[in-house]
Amino acid sequence: MRTSIIHKTASDLQVAPNLADYDAERRGFSWEAAGAELGLRAQRPVNIAALAVDRHLGTPVADRIALRFIARDERRRNISYAELALLSSRFAGVLRSLGVGKGERVFLLSGRIPELYVAALGALKNGSVVAPLFSAFGPEPIRTRLALGEARVLVTTESLYRRKVAGIAAELPRLAHTLLVGDDGGPTDVPGTRDLATLMSAAADRFDVERTSANDMALLHFTSGTTGTPKGAIHVHGAAVAHYATGRYALDLHPDDVFWCTADPGWVTGTSYGIVAPLLHGVTSIVDEADFDAERWYRLLDQHAVSVWYTAPTAVRMLMKAGAGLARAHRLPALRFIASVGEPLNPEAVWWGEEAFGLPIHDNWWQTETGGIMIANTAAMDIKPGSMGKPLPGIDACVVARRDDGSCEEIAAPGVQGELALRKGWPSMFRGYLNQDERYRKCFCGDLYLTGDLVSRDADGYYWFVGRADDVIKSSGHLIGPFEVESALMEHPAVAEAGVIGKPDPVVGETVKAFVSLKAGYVAGEALRMELLGHARKRLGAAVAPKEIAFLPALPRTRSGKIMRRLLKAREMGLPEGDTSTLEAGA
Repeated sequence: MRTSIIHKTASDLQVAPNLADYDAERRGFSWEAAGAELGLRAQRPVNIAALAVDRHLGTPVADRIALRFIARDERRRNISYAELALLSSRFAGVLRSLGVGKGERVFLLSGRIPELYVAALGALKNGSVVAPLFSAFGPEPIRTRLALGEARVLVTTESLYRRKVAGIAAELPRLAHTLLVGDDGGPTDVPGTRDLATLMSAAADRFDVERTSANDMALLHFTSGTTGTPKGAIHVHGAAVAHYATGRYALDLHPDDVFWCTADPGWVTGTSYGIVAPLLHGVTSIVDEADFDAERWYRLLDQHAVSVWYTAPTAVRMLMKAGAGLARAHRLPALRFIASVGEPLNPEAVWWGEEAFGLPIHDNWWQTETGGIMIANTAAMDIKPGSMGKPLPGIDACVVARRDDGSCEEIAAPGVQGELALRKGWPSMFRGYLNQDERYRKCFCGDLYLTGDLVSRDADGYYWFVGRADDVIKSSGHLIGPFEVESALMEHPAVAEAGVIGKPDPVVGETVKAFVSLKAGYVAGEALRMELLGHARKRLGAAVAPKEIAFLPALPRTRSGKIMRRLLKAREMGLPEGDTSTLEAGA
């Protein structure tokens, strides 16, 4: 019989955790002290890339592998911190030679190849603003983001340029320079572009890093809008302090770790925790160029002795679908900590980690707008499967109710649903939506950032996700969170994934409809539908359980792994689908 809590003891931890005494660490924490650990001083320059790479020069970390790239054919390329400092300085020199300066936007469009990481860090050294794009975007979402972001430079590959950019280049008059990476490693010769390798070979090894301040714009991350217009969230160089602190607390990074963040830098996770945070901590990161493959992932975890693994719920569910037996076929003695982000992690997935790896999977919560992890299940913390965890040191979270007059009232009582709010003051908080000031102002109530996520907080201080405010289902006076229903359905052995929406109903307001995809070996049919309806009714009660269940081969997801409930609802109701540029291909 499973307990409701996974209790941690010292024997469960291979190393002493960075956050051992939660309450004491919160009481003693300050962002100023965290910045001082990085060598920051008031009124001094702050540059993310200098902190992440150049800070390690002259120390033993300089010779450590910073990034280990695994190509699709599994060839390796190791780049040390010293080499990464040199290469990123060369790229910064390339930008300066082209007349590209502080504040100008450098967009990156490629797979997980070394040039992407070098360009990101080099552009930051130059004081330019880095805007990563996901390489699977089609021409139109690429054009939209390049135009909205006023791109001055685009770094991409020869094949991606030919397939996705060449046809839209004439519509981007502000785009002055397109730098190409040759597909075969050799030079490129494409009209209207420059060969990056040639430019890099002519650049100097040394570069005087631009004197950026903590509040200078550093990163521009686009996040989907339901109306069809992506939002460009602005982040600053001072965010590095939050990346450092959250890497220490939420991911428990230690100097000798081998870290693997599976997220693509086209998403905020792949930048904040695939590039910045591990480099700030001086650890070795694994970067896999290939797409998800369960057998390959287990092999990489094993061969490269990954100790800390940060992945997404979708990937966890796909590994679950492949079976725990495949996981147990690989000995992973180095693996000591697994974390997940992207959308809430169902309790069943947390427990599956124990079955497959002997380790629970630690969920955490944050958004593109927060820039870094805000709430987490940390290494030493007891886990309540299904909970987001507790706010990290330096993060002041609360549950609020919005009033009709626009004010907010904090909800102190445990177990009461409300909107998750965060008090301003953490360094990685977004500083605006690009050219959308009014939209940005509406995100705040006084000094509280309103996340748009409905949660509850229990008596022990753990937060529980209910749903996006616009996803919550109102039925016969009940507020029903989709995540609760989805989690109950996933407890059934046949269900691989579940997505839940509310359907308008003239009597009860909305009824609950679930969409499920099945694990291998199960066949959709009326008998299974009735079995799942009965299972949900038994687990949730008649008021909350779905009234309808539909089977789908796969649920529509963003390429970062989030189930697109609004798209399920739009398709069910015959409504406009809104911005689908981040939709996974074929969904």
